[in-house]
Amino acid sequence: MKKSLFLIALFSVVLASAQDIYLHCGNILDVTSGKTVSEKTIVVSANKIKSIENGYVAGSDSDTVIDLKDKTVLPGLIDMHVHMESEFNPRSYIKRFTNNEADVAFESTLNAKKTLMAGFTTVRDLGGSGVNISLRNAINKGVVVGPRIFTSGKALATTGGHADPTNGMKKELMKDSGPKEGVVNSPEDAKKAVRQRYKNGADLIKITATGGVMSLAKSGHNPQFTLEEIKAVTSTAKNYGFSVAAHAHGDEGMKLAVLGGVSTIEHGSFMSEETMDLMIKHKCYLIPTISAGRQVAEKAKVPGFFPPVVARKALEIGPIHQATMAKAYQKGVPMGFGTDAGVFPHGTNAIEFGYLLESGIPAKVSLKAATVVNAKLLDMANQLGQLKEGFLADIIAVNENPENNVSTLENVVFVMKEGIVYKNE
Repeated sequence: MKKSLFLIALFSVVLASAQDIYLHCGNILDVTSGKTVSEKTIVVSANKIKSIENGYVAGSDSDTVIDLKDKTVLPGLIDMHVHMESEFNPRSYIKRFTNNEADVAFESTLNAKKTLMAGFTTVRDLGGSGVNISLRNAINKGVVVGPRIFTSGKALATTGGHADPTNGMKKELMKDSGPKEGVVNSPEDAKKAVRQRYKNGADLIKITATGGVMSLAKSGHNPQFTLEEIKAVTSTAKNYGFSVAAHAHGDEGMKLAVLGGVSTIEHGSFMSEETMDLMIKHKCYLIPTISAGRQVAEKAKVPGFFPPVVARKALEIGPIHQATMAKAYQKGVPMGFGTDAGVFPHGTNAIEFGYLLESGIPAKVSLKAATVVNAKLLDMANQLGQLKEGFLADIIAVNENPENNVSTLENVVFVMKEGIVYKNE
């Protein structure tokens, strides 16, 4: 009798796990071709797309049917540049001294949920304290709701450079940080810093090849790594299966990063045409982050929002950034999609599509960048970025075709990640 009950219970579990989800889709946007197809059913089984059928197919009584007949359905979006641990406000610099690691962790969970609910099912986190690694793990375990995260852990900097963790502190706290803390001052330091990121559990490496806007340091675009140091980073990273992303605003540091073998340039504010040609030659991708430039330039006009040294840099970089992105697109520089969310509010990542459109980059192009291209850059082209049989079931829906009205992406009404529905309005 006990054996029979056990078999019945086991059979029930198998049946429950075999339940599928049928999404009745009014329109599906093919992000590769830019074409839409109508009246389709996406069948989701476990965490993957089982099939895409013509018409509105009914499943069995045990299956779930979700009505998206008046929506446009597309793959979950991918943001290649976010900072999940924080969100800038006038108290951000003080928080470095008042927040414990646990405080950062709790705040990061809210940022993660906002991001997923905005339709971004995958992100690349490019720099934090290391809590971002634990956040990724918690999301993967199902402990926290959020997007799939690929993280660099702590970004690599030079002494006093962008991402030196003790910039702006009083002398007693301004310690001589080294590779363990992500500070590099020689090729040997660079190798050790990459290996430390591997030990910490990072997925990729980020370097700050030039000065930055948000750091408490004078220059926003001076070069900060030597070519030898960058090459030491990229060659060591290759040994450990890492790609390398380079934060870069200034042109000279950007050029060194491309020559040094990085995979992506983040921001690219003062990029020259010579560097654009170099990026095309080396197949190095640009991650535009126009949202960050626009948002910080506006906030810099608010008295006291940023420290004076930061406000000055924001006002300088903000106006030129978008024009550079427009020129890079026209010249044919390969582009991914990223926002720098955290510099501005999480969950509003989709405003980037509107800024790209203003820059002359069609919605069709930016949508492909935020799905197919980014999946390729993450080495996930056979699992993410498209609605295809066998791909992970990362699926979102919006009220209109975003190629006709890109702002509809700012109001995602349905979110599924790996077959689990997180939002259905």
